[in-house]
Amino acid sequence: MEGINNTAVKYFILLTLTDYRQYELLLFLTFLLIYIICLIGNIAIILITKMDHSLHTPMYFFISMFGTCEIFFVSSVVPVLLSNLIADMKSISFTGCFVQVCAIATFGATECYLLAVMAFDRDLAINYPLHYSRIMRRDFCILLVVLPWALCIINALIATFFTTGYKYCGSNKLNHFMCELGPLQHVACVVPPTNRLTVTITEIYGIVLPFCINILMYIHIITTIVRIRGEKSKRKAFSTCSSHITVATLFYGTASIAYMVPQTNNMSKYLSLIYSLVTPSVNPFIYTLRNKDVVTAFRKLSKRIS
Repeated sequence: MEGINNTAVKYFILLTLTDYRQYELLLFLTFLLIYIICLIGNIAIILITKMDHSLHTPMYFFISMFGTCEIFFVSSVVPVLLSNLIADMKSISFTGCFVQVCAIATFGATECYLLAVMAFDRDLAINYPLHYSRIMRRDFCILLVVLPWALCIINALIATFFTTGYKYCGSNKLNHFMCELGPLQHVACVVPPTNRLTVTITEIYGIVLPFCINILMYIHIITTIVRIRGEKSKRKAFSTCSSHITVATLFYGTASIAYMVPQTNNMSKYLSLIYSLVTPSVNPFIYTLRNKDVVTAFRKLSKRIS
């Protein structure tokens, strides 16, 4: 990459969540525990949906794929965060930083599109139930997962390549605990207009477009639910998508606020921590506790193991 060859910066210093060394061990243990909970929770969801035949439906297939993506997303953030919390030199190499940028951009955008795919699935089930089985065939479901992955990888590579085209000749201190496009743009001393425009377009494609798809799908879903006669039927229809609405709201809510807050503000770091670590740890419990099918499958699996 041309930007890497021309830059004067060889590494970046990541400013972690606290300036007080005595709190870093506590934060390390806390984030390690949350990370382990996230891995166990998402792996459990994947295994349950794989092993229980009653969950071999498009909805649970997408949930398991979303859980897989969350494991990759969290794993692209947390190991660097943990290592810097206990290291004296809280740095990351120039190349390592952009590897993390590419990974976060790939998995983050894929999560956004998988949320959109899950919204499409629920919209189809509620609004077109008679055509659902015919449309949501296994090969089509696989395509709905593979296509976002492929497009998001390409999108992330483009964004990363053009971000390396920025000139990093000033401060190498990122006011963040991970390498992301926003903080890197903030510390760059020269940002070519073409590069900035290209990166902005990739961000719109990776975040804004799937967000708009989600909004449109759920407007359609809620409009249909409101028209359903009978409170029992309404609750049943809403229960099929309530977990997804909660997960999407948590993810997009914290991510949107984090991107709107100025990068010099520490609040941006705390919000990023929520959507990159806390939310993925909570999601498996949302899908489990608010879903009778998953709870039943979990109980059957527990009995089988015991």
